This record gives sequence, C-alpha cells and structure tokens, in this order.
Amino acid sequence: MKQPSLLFCILMDIIGYATYSIPLLGEVGDALWAPVSAIIFYISFGGWKGGFGAIFNFVEEILPGTDFIPSFTIMWLVQRAARKKIAVSM
Repeated sequence: MKQPSLLFCILMDIIGYATYSIPLLGEVGDALWAPVSAIIFYISFGGWKGGFGAIFNFVEEILPGTDFIPSFTIMWLVQRAARKKIAVSM
C-alpha cells in the first residue's frame, strides 16, 4: 500500500484550492487541473482506493464550489487509519 507524505498531500490540496482563487480563471484552471490532479492522485495512492479517489478527486475539482474538499489529505488520513488498524490486529 502506497503512502505519500502528509506534506505532499496538503500541498496538492493547496494547489487545487489555489486554482479557484484566481478571479475569472478559476473555472478554466479547474478544468485543466482536474485531470492532472486525478492522475497524480492515482499514482500517489495506487490500487482500488487510488482509482476511486482519483475519480472522486476529478469530480471534486471539476464541479464549481467544491474545491475546498481536501481529498488528498482525507485519503492520507484513511490510509493512516487503515495502517494503524492492521498494526493493532497483528
């Protein structure tokens, strides 16, 4: 199971939010950023969770007003919780 750093995930969420903060270019920036972000998401997390998350990330970036969702950081937390659960059960 891949696990990118928390700093990387926060940075990716900030970049995704930054495209929305540019007046008049926000929606165009989102249209360009959404597929790039989804590919980076899949490469970063891999597996079925990475695939599902990449689709969620693409939709979140492409829909207006949803850029505030920190999808990279949420997935980092999900994987960290899963890793701790596995460690506890062993």
